[in-house]
Amino acid sequence: MTQILETIKAGQIFKNLSPAELVEHALRNGEGTLTDTGALACDTGKFTGRAPKDRYIVQDDITKNTVSWGSVNQAFSPEKFDQLLGKMLKFAEGKTFYVRDAYAGADNAYRLNLNIIGTQAYHNLFAYNMFLRPDSSELANFTADFTVFALPDFEANPQEDGTKSPNFVILNFTKKLVIIGGTSYTGETKKSIFSALNFLLPTQHNVFPMHCSANIGESGDTAVFFGLSGTGKTTLSADPNRYLIGDDEHGWTDSGVFNFEGGCYAKAINLSQENETDIYNAIRFGAIVENTRYFKGTRNINYADNSVTENTRVSYPIHHINKIAQPSKGGLPKNIFFLTCDSFGILPPISKLTAGQAMFHFISGYTAKIAGTEVGIKEPVPTFSACFGAPFMPLHPTQYAEMLGSRMKAHQVNVWLINTGWTGGKYGDGKRMKLPLTRAMITAALKGELDNVKFEAHPSFGVLVPQSCPHVPSEILNPRDTWASKEAYDEQANHLAELFLHNFEEYKDFANQEIMEGAPQIIDSTFSGAKVKKMKRYE
Repeated sequence: MTQILETIKAGQIFKNLSPAELVEHALRNGEGTLTDTGALACDTGKFTGRAPKDRYIVQDDITKNTVSWGSVNQAFSPEKFDQLLGKMLKFAEGKTFYVRDAYAGADNAYRLNLNIIGTQAYHNLFAYNMFLRPDSSELANFTADFTVFALPDFEANPQEDGTKSPNFVILNFTKKLVIIGGTSYTGETKKSIFSALNFLLPTQHNVFPMHCSANIGESGDTAVFFGLSGTGKTTLSADPNRYLIGDDEHGWTDSGVFNFEGGCYAKAINLSQENETDIYNAIRFGAIVENTRYFKGTRNINYADNSVTENTRVSYPIHHINKIAQPSKGGLPKNIFFLTCDSFGILPPISKLTAGQAMFHFISGYTAKIAGTEVGIKEPVPTFSACFGAPFMPLHPTQYAEMLGSRMKAHQVNVWLINTGWTGGKYGDGKRMKLPLTRAMITAALKGELDNVKFEAHPSFGVLVPQSCPHVPSEILNPRDTWASKEAYDEQANHLAELFLHNFEEYKDFANQEIMEGAPQIIDSTFSGAKVKKMKRYE
């Protein structure tokens, strides 16, 4: 099925157009407008983000005993897939198509050649930006390993086609094909290939796939940053003193880390040149901004405007960033950072994790939504996403966590938990941790300046908290000390620990003892619903 293009009775096909040509086509097609910097501004229609409940994996001989089936990885029958594909091919007759040959994986040993087929020029520009770009000599004999076939205007009939909704994303590992319909959100293309690699790399190559950013220092030291949206993953990895490897998706081999992608897909809401200089300056000709709005009467983007969505985005090729690793590879990581925006104000701004704690927090994938950002949210709302990317992980989360733990031990990697959220109280009472202070803590860890300082264990979460850090006031390092009421802090800490434990219920039957011992503890029996014994680790 990698030759699906040959089966489409297309009206016209444009293959591997340059960015300039694609911008011309997009403007002529009415797909967008040019901003004052030359970037292409487009809207993604009714979907301004992914639709994870409408993502499926075909259940066949390759996947039935390997994929962790459930609400995240929903099974789809081969027969229904063929039926839906047939409808798509019929719908495609006579339409204009844009085709892109690209690949994922900067390490040639694990490279996945891609054929991206769709009906929108700006989607093809997105594929040019986000995936790696073969040179002209490679294109002459290019053969795809996996194909993405996207028809945003085609909708499924749920009663006939086996989907829940008219929109869908379906991966078929036997046919090496992804089909996408009913949505114009470009991120579905990117994440479908990430999902494919998250299945193929561990099962076929023993490579650990990671939803993370990564950079490398002048001395060659590699750092990895995990974190859900809004925690600062892209911002903190775009360090002017280090070389960016990539901002979202990587593989960890026996020799090092490599980027899956050829570009960046950063959040644009409240973007400023002062706080995120590299990203701001990357928004020029060839970049795509999604679902933003202009200041009235101008082509200047108002990055604070969330009238369409909070999930405004910018896509740009990685060479729009000044300091990048070329190729997009690094050595074995020395430091890993788990980023969380804890709006409960409980977690330390920086702490060090044992292997067990690292695996537990990796499976938990915690951050918190801020009160006031969504209708009806009055208090901080916890969000857990296994492996910091649950919607893209076909295998069981404990399999990925054990890959992390084994590599952490084998290569003596430091894992740090970084709270980019609140201090001195929860959201509404305390204050957000200042970005320069977070950068200072990360820099200290990278330079080894925390190797010999005194650490103390956090009473609830057990993580080791440094008692001093260069260029950071010592009084903010221990979160309990920043609260006016210690009793209120303890109550909130128990509440957050209980939320972690409740979330982990679905994973505990597959977790080993070391992972279980990395869980937090309830300090007292205040909460009648607690499922742990007083002062006992999770059992």
